[in-house]
Amino acid sequence: MEKQAKCPPSKIVYDPQLGVRICLETGEVIEDQVIGDEAEWRAYTPDEKTRRTRVGSPLSFSKPNMGVDVYMSSYHEGSRKIRGLSRKIEGLRLQRSFRMGRALSSLEKNINQALRLIDDISAKLELPFQIKEEAARLYREAADKGLTRGRSIESMVAATLYAACRKHRYPCTLDEISRFLRIKDIPAKREVARNYRLLVRNLNLEIPVIEPERFVYRIASALNLPDPVVVEAINIVKQARSKGLTAGKDPSGLAAAAVYLAALKHGLRKTQKEVAQVAGVTEVTVRNRYKEIDKALGLGRLDEE
Repeated sequence: MEKQAKCPPSKIVYDPQLGVRICLETGEVIEDQVIGDEAEWRAYTPDEKTRRTRVGSPLSFSKPNMGVDVYMSSYHEGSRKIRGLSRKIEGLRLQRSFRMGRALSSLEKNINQALRLIDDISAKLELPFQIKEEAARLYREAADKGLTRGRSIESMVAATLYAACRKHRYPCTLDEISRFLRIKDIPAKREVARNYRLLVRNLNLEIPVIEPERFVYRIASALNLPDPVVVEAINIVKQARSKGLTAGKDPSGLAAAAVYLAALKHGLRKTQKEVAQVAGVTEVTVRNRYKEIDKALGLGRLDEE
């Protein structure tokens, strides 16, 4: 204690090789046989530190049991010697019973099935990780509040994915999500829309408005249109906004009409059906938005269809 009082704390350093704390001014050993709690590796960037750390993965809403799981050991003894046949059969039976009995409640089974669907659809649509995590979190919260009871898992998964995309301003339509699920007819799509409104209302979600410009890039890329068409489409969207044409309109439909008009202005012939399929809207929506923009901006009726 006297040595610590003489040496300022700022001058005390720890030597991991010797396991001692030393004073830089006097060279005295302040404490010996110290168990170090520092990592033996070095990291110079946050990414390097994340790769080298040897701890478990963080909790994840998109994984069963939040990514924390329990497994029974194999049928070996501590010395790695194989037990007798009867002990081996008993161990395998216990492992099988444990695996089958981990998700006992119907709520857990429902959530696990929904998480598999969310993971599958996210991979097919190439959605970012934060979208998948947000959709899984919303589904868990909805299940805890009893909102999933009596409703199909597919429609609730589609609703949570769409809500997550809207919340993070990611350009993805409800039709694109429903395309990879067993949601083909009009009544099923209406059920998804009802479930989406149910989530927004009961989970108190704040859904921001997605700008049509976000859809322009994705539509133009899918149609292999050059950059000048993208710039022209964005200018058309901005002019339409200044005229008040974007209020209350579907952003994907507006973006599709803007891309269609921009392609025509650059002499690139794309049909309304092609643009509508890529944008995930109907051909009628593209035609109506096109006519509104064409009339308000005076573009001269470029379309000859």
